[in-house]
Amino acid sequence: MRLLVWRALAGLAGFDLMGLGHNFEAMHRSVCQCRVRERIPPPNAVDRVCDAVNRACVWYPWRVRCLQRSVVTVWLLRHLGVPAKMAMGAQTYPFTAHAWTEVDGRAVNERREVQKIYAVWERC
Repeated sequence: MRLLVWRALAGLAGFDLMGLGHNFEAMHRSVCQCRVRERIPPPNAVDRVCDAVNRACVWYPWRVRCLQRSVVTVWLLRHLGVPAKMAMGAQTYPFTAHAWTEVDGRAVNERREVQKIYAVWERC
C-alpha cells in the first residue's frame, strides 16, 4: 500500500509539474493516450488505488481538485490493468463542472449520485 501512496503522490506532483491543470488539451490527451496495461489486476485494485489517492491528497502540500484527482486515479488504475475512464460533466443551474473516475460504468471514490447530478459531456 505504501508504494501505491507514493505513486499517487508522484502522480499528483507530475500533474502539477506538467502544467496539466492549466492545459486542458494536454491533460485530456494524457488520459486518452494512457493505455490499460495488459495484465490481471490485483485483488481489490480499485479500492486500493482509491485509498492510496485519498491518502496522497491528504499529504499533498497543495489543494487537489477533482480533475487532478481523477487523472491520477485513472493513470494508476490503468497501470494496474483496470479499464478505468475519466468522466467530466456539468450541471446547468447553478453551473458547476466536475470530473470523476468510472470503472465498469460505476463512479468510484465518489458520491454515488454524481452520475445523476452532472450531465456527462466527455468520457475518456
